Amino acid sequence: MSGAGRRSATIAIPLLLAALIATGIIALTIGAAGIPLSRLPAALGLVPDGAANSMTVRDQLVLWSIRIPRIAATAMVGGLLAAAGAIMQGLFRNPLADPALVGVSSGGALAAASAIVFTDSRFGETFRFLQTELLPLAAFAGSLVTTALLYGISSRAGRTSIAIFLLAGVAITAIANAGIGLLVFIADDRQLRDITFWMLGSMSGATWTKAAVLAPVLVIGLGACAYIARGLDLLVLGEADAFHGGVDVERLKRISIVMVSAMTGVAVSISGVIGFVGIVVPHLLRLVIGPTHRLLLPASVLSGAILMVGADTLARTIVAPAEMPIGILTAAVGAPVFLGILLRQRGLASL
Repeated sequence: MSGAGRRSATIAIPLLLAALIATGIIALTIGAAGIPLSRLPAALGLVPDGAANSMTVRDQLVLWSIRIPRIAATAMVGGLLAAAGAIMQGLFRNPLADPALVGVSSGGALAAASAIVFTDSRFGETFRFLQTELLPLAAFAGSLVTTALLYGISSRAGRTSIAIFLLAGVAITAIANAGIGLLVFIADDRQLRDITFWMLGSMSGATWTKAAVLAPVLVIGLGACAYIARGLDLLVLGEADAFHGGVDVERLKRISIVMVSAMTGVAVSISGVIGFVGIVVPHLLRLVIGPTHRLLLPASVLSGAILMVGADTLARTIVAPAEMPIGILTAAVGAPVFLGILLRQRGLASL
């Protein structure tokens, strides 16, 4: 990377952080209960409210009980999905790799939907009580199995076939969707509503508890990203060159697979299936700041958070007082960009 490119890449992180803060502040003020920006510091308890402000108590309730946990959870979901996509693209050395596109998200959603149906109250109140705790674990397990199966199918003699990788992802997605369809068929009305949540994606159920589930995964994921960044950079040259460069390639693959599974599984357990975040964000960032994973991975976390917070703000205001599933908005933005990536890959972008 040139000196100018290195400087622009270094500046990108503070700029993205500032953009995330600005997006979060805007999201705090917009909603069914509008909170003017001038009243935001008092509502957050940052300054004394002085003279009796009849709206401050209501504002504090709206912010601390609803909007702040929702924005925090949404930002972490976006960061996890974008980072997982960046890792998969680096691991498979292809910008088309994405946890949602190749079935990892669908596998997590299938496992979560199974937990919804089979931990119903008919098995006792204990299982019903444990459903909240079981969903992230079920989604993680489903994503882990799907990722391992996908990697096993697409790898042979230490080499990964991208064509088989993508086709296997399509097949796994179809199988997962068939399983979800079967669960929809046998589900009752309440279970059907919960399963629909997974299929469309929504952050309406975000709480402090769910944000607390996401936080340690994100923190550990950031640490692991720093650990594997150099290995992913060398892996771009090929597995043989990476090995001669001192990278334990198989260990790198295992760590990456577990990370992608954990990030995607926990994100899916909170938000449902949300597509295209993991493919669009890392690809666009590569065009701006370059392919160096030391910067690409944290930039992906911040950019994914910005995209998701912005999309969620639109989702809960564009058809107010109703709420549009966030997966519809991310697909509307991501699908055209994905087509652009395909055209660029084939050298047809100028047509």
